[in-house]
Amino acid sequence: MKVGTISNLFRYPVKSMAGERLDKLTLGPRGVPGDRAWAVRDEVLGGIRGGKRFPELMQCRSAYHGTPPTEGSIPATITLPDGRQLAIDAAETPELLSKLVGSPVTVWPLLPEDRLDHYRRGAPVLEDMEAEFRRVFGRTEDEPLPDVTKFPDFLAEFESPPGTYFDAFPLLVMTTESLGHLQRTAPDHAFDVDRFRPNLLIETESKDAFPERGWPGRTLSIGSTEIHIEMDCPRCVMTTHGFGSLPKDPGIMRSLVKLAGGDLGVYASVRTPGEVRIGDTVELN
Repeated sequence: MKVGTISNLFRYPVKSMAGERLDKLTLGPRGVPGDRAWAVRDEVLGGIRGGKRFPELMQCRSAYHGTPPTEGSIPATITLPDGRQLAIDAAETPELLSKLVGSPVTVWPLLPEDRLDHYRRGAPVLEDMEAEFRRVFGRTEDEPLPDVTKFPDFLAEFESPPGTYFDAFPLLVMTTESLGHLQRTAPDHAFDVDRFRPNLLIETESKDAFPERGWPGRTLSIGSTEIHIEMDCPRCVMTTHGFGSLPKDPGIMRSLVKLAGGDLGVYASVRTPGEVRIGDTVELN
């Protein structure tokens, strides 16, 4: 059954920084080669971190000038909020990013998945775990927290699947209908796709407010590629931060909780590797 066409494709070389819009993407066993292939490490609390801990990273942009390999990392260029450009692996980059986020950080490419200590979670920002979850997911005291038991068990110990810097699964998929419904229902808030950082944005016309809600457990075929839809994506505080032309807006999360239970988009994994392009037909199996 046709559910739509590929509207936009995205790759994010550095975890939590803005990325690239592309005409085509290769999908490999670990998702998009080069996607989130770099990240910063918190040298105070430990652990690989992103915008949930250091929202200032979201004000930076990252891009490649070469073709990333299926495994590992190649250098990316980052653009700082003041417009300066530098290589992610340059000697001065950790110091400049530390000044930006106001705390000591180091910069890391992907390491082998058996380097478990590298991927282990650092200490929480807040000692009270309910308060920490509310901080991470941007929820007020009267809003329900996401059901974190839906995530893979290993994420209780590791910041990401070892060998990757993804939050949970290699791909994030969203639909234009979901974004359009939220924008029409809460017009005072900017539900820009850049707030939500998908890899694949699918243009759909199902007349359903959130068509992807019915996809977990099923497969999408895009050309010769197949991706398996794993679960709905519980959204975090990163969606509310300001960057670029988008203002800081806690109302984004208030609307998401009220209108969508705090979820938006779906996580996916690659079942059959291949290439996807803008305009490709998307079929639900």
